[in-house]
Amino acid sequence: MGDTNSQNNEVWITGLGLLSSLGEGPQAHWDALQSGKPANIDSERFAPYPVHALTEPDWSQQISRRDMRQMEPWQQIGTYAAGLALEDAGAKEDESLCGRMDMIVAAGGGERDMEVDASVMKEGRGSNSTDALLAERLSNDLRPTLFLAQLSNLLAGNISIVHKVTGSSRTFMGEEGAGISAIQTAHARIASGQSDIVLVGGAYNAERSDMLLFFALGGYLQEGQHADVWNRDGTILGSVGAFLVMESRAHAEARGAKPYAKLSNVAAEHGRRDEGATNKRLARAFEKLSPKGSTAVLSGASGCADITSTEHSFLENRLSDMPVRGFGNMLGHSLETQFPLGIALAALSMKQGEMFKPMASNEIEATQAADNILVTTIGHHRAEGMALVEPVTNT
Repeated sequence: MGDTNSQNNEVWITGLGLLSSLGEGPQAHWDALQSGKPANIDSERFAPYPVHALTEPDWSQQISRRDMRQMEPWQQIGTYAAGLALEDAGAKEDESLCGRMDMIVAAGGGERDMEVDASVMKEGRGSNSTDALLAERLSNDLRPTLFLAQLSNLLAGNISIVHKVTGSSRTFMGEEGAGISAIQTAHARIASGQSDIVLVGGAYNAERSDMLLFFALGGYLQEGQHADVWNRDGTILGSVGAFLVMESRAHAEARGAKPYAKLSNVAAEHGRRDEGATNKRLARAFEKLSPKGSTAVLSGASGCADITSTEHSFLENRLSDMPVRGFGNMLGHSLETQFPLGIALAALSMKQGEMFKPMASNEIEATQAADNILVTTIGHHRAEGMALVEPVTNT
């Protein structure tokens, strides 16, 4: 195991793969985010619930038609974004490098066959024996391959097949907490010397009637028109793929890779959501990171009123004169992918040397370049994560 304090084990971010309602790639996202106006919000298809709908790419740039047929939409989004990250890091064509690259994925469950679900429900309403009906439909309509497609680790499998990333592989499930754990694990492995280079990230398809139903039943969704994340009663989901290539400084320098930024530290918390306990956990995470100098914030706030208000008050008490950006205003909320997305945007901002423009009416202008960026993802229901992204020095 390596020396965790060694400069050689600094965790560098060397590749970004972004696919969302704003387009694809770092430059498209920078340009769109600097405009301050969200794009591709669909308020009709799933009314009364708006979603940040994917701007579909030319899938063939990263995935063959044959491979596409084996994937559900969330897997396509993730596999495409992973390819973009590998390309951006200069690793995609290096089979030897990809062959030993570790992979950590944050994933939800597979997507349901809505036509089968609807037909079973329709038939069940007129049936006197729902048990027999379900047994028959399970054996005739739900093939074993459908159950295989439900596996959360299928995204990692597709990335391995398509992009030949065949080092160790880990998949985390559990909404926002999965993304926090994925980033935390990648950082810890590189900082400790257990990994040289890691592909880490996630994907979320917001354009799913089943997921919208689940969130609506829980009372988590914003209804009607788009509203900014700090002033609404629920979340607006967004389709996003976000992957990063992260590696040790020594490894990146040896292959001549240029960094966006370094990921200095990650803090993860989890517990009951009563106000006092939540504030204690947020304070503990913040103290672990101990940002110095001028700190900007990229918040993955969901827009769910109570917890978003708690986060906003917490940040105001500690960083009242620093710019805070709720990037969910522009990209929607992407659950497992929210924390990797925030890290990617922070790295992009560091490389550009300036903070994003305000994304809501109550966000202040940045008057100077930040010394570091605090990234938060406070889950809509559970899990809290923070990370500190800083510029790379002495290159």
